[in-house]
Amino acid sequence: MVSDTREQAARDTAVAQLKKRRDFRGHLLIYVLVNAFLVVIWAITNPHAFFWPVFIIGGWGIAVIMNAWDVYWRPQFTEEDIRREIEREDKRG
Repeated sequence: MVSDTREQAARDTAVAQLKKRRDFRGHLLIYVLVNAFLVVIWAITNPHAFFWPVFIIGGWGIAVIMNAWDVYWRPQFTEEDIRREIEREDKRG
């Protein structure tokens, strides 16, 4: 029974990670398409004027980087992390 619970927990974690990766790829695609569209608008209207899409590209780019960090580089919780947090909460109340 414990093995089934551990396997289910591992499966749930894997599915959640796969969903995060899929969602990130969608976010990145929308980022590229929308910003490319804005650059085209800038280029058609007045390419010699200030490059105003830089504000959207930069601001949204920060969000894309944070999303990538969450999906690919953020450390996973360990059982030790969870145990320490439970102990900390038990001490509080």
